[in-house]
Amino acid sequence: MLKSNNLLREDFTKEETWRVFRIMSEFIEGFEVLSQVRPAVSIFGSARTCAIDSYYKLAEDISYRLAKAGFNIITGGGPGIMEAACKGARRGKRKAVGLNIQIPREQKPNPYVDVLLDFRYFFSRKVMFVKYADAFVILPGGFGTLDELFEALTLIQTHRIEPFPVILVGKSYWRGLISWLKQTAAKGGCVNDTDLSIFKIADDAKDVVAIVKKFYNNRKGRRVKI
Repeated sequence: MLKSNNLLREDFTKEETWRVFRIMSEFIEGFEVLSQVRPAVSIFGSARTCAIDSYYKLAEDISYRLAKAGFNIITGGGPGIMEAACKGARRGKRKAVGLNIQIPREQKPNPYVDVLLDFRYFFSRKVMFVKYADAFVILPGGFGTLDELFEALTLIQTHRIEPFPVILVGKSYWRGLISWLKQTAAKGGCVNDTDLSIFKIADDAKDVVAIVKKFYNNRKGRRVKI
């Protein structure tokens, strides 16, 4: 029995060691590919949004206008809002970069992706979204979208990265969350007014582009990582 347990422990150790190399390969490939796509904006939103939804059309318009302003677009590469963003980038003649994730319900890349990277680990994928983006545009979405939103807010709040525009699109969709942050989290002393100023809110594609342009017009060059 002892020998069997030792063999299992040895197999587990080997598996964990090889997992480190898999993680390293995702970072290396991501750094090599994405270092070529800046300036870029990361666009997030639900994979469940259908093509006739108003937010799908808004995501495509935002992406198109950002592309015309000179930005490549980084998304998750899947359907819904991600597809709309890639479609807008193509219309605007800029690159659409898809960071696909391996999940039980397989997420297939949409047909508008120009550059595709495939990730097994969410954490390495999230690094790529943040490291090479000059702004985050967050459309309505679920847990994954919220995860990516609060990742960026936390990194900016804790000064782990230089500030950059984080824009929530859809005032009616985000109203409840913002109200909770102000009425509950802020009043409870968990966040302050400075924290709540990290993000902006917009309903219109023109406003999104204007926020990004204004931010970079007020500083020299693109954002610099700490």
